[in-house]
Amino acid sequence: MDWKTFIEEESKKDYYIDLKKKVIEAYNKTTCFPPYNYIYRALSLCPLDKVKVVILGQDPYHELGQANGLSFSVDCSKLPPSLINIYKEMASDLGKSFSQDGDLSYLAKQGVLLLNSTLTVEEGLANSHQSFGWQIFTDNIIKLLNNISRPLVFILWGNFAIKKSIYLNNPNHYIIRGVHPSPLSASRGFFGSKPFSKCNDFLIKNNESPIYWIKKDYLEARDEN
Repeated sequence: MDWKTFIEEESKKDYYIDLKKKVIEAYNKTTCFPPYNYIYRALSLCPLDKVKVVILGQDPYHELGQANGLSFSVDCSKLPPSLINIYKEMASDLGKSFSQDGDLSYLAKQGVLLLNSTLTVEEGLANSHQSFGWQIFTDNIIKLLNNISRPLVFILWGNFAIKKSIYLNNPNHYIIRGVHPSPLSASRGFFGSKPFSKCNDFLIKNNESPIYWIKKDYLEARDEN
């Protein structure tokens, strides 16, 4: 199984046929994000057989120039508050001081599936495509990943993501549940939760290479190889 085969199988189902019609109509009539050719970018950058970590978001950023098909990731230079808090916790957790842009594709290339539960959104209207059927599609991705025998890490921030743990019952996997990095909640337990080091500790214990969470570290390691 690979993502292409998975999408082909889903595309035969009634919910997906209806979903595709709604998405095409929305993109034709309104401004939607991410760019149409980036809707499945999280999957294309992180092949199914390379997935090591899953970070689940809710839906794409809904302002111009932000959403790039990866959860929490942006193409613009202005970082969203949740991503700023993620970077702050990375620095604290890993004992490093750093600054970087908002593009998280370097994580996807290491096996971090940055998956939003809803994959499209209308400009300026958060959760506007939540009823399209995307959650059936992405829930089926989570169920597929749950059935993989090799150990995976699922990072679920906030109540919305944590509810998806009902699909995760494989004892081989490690679930990190925590407070959402939003400014509204980050101070209530996100800061200091150390999800990144916990994830890497689990991967190392299971003979998997750790994630270079800091972009500078990833680029240096890549250049050395």
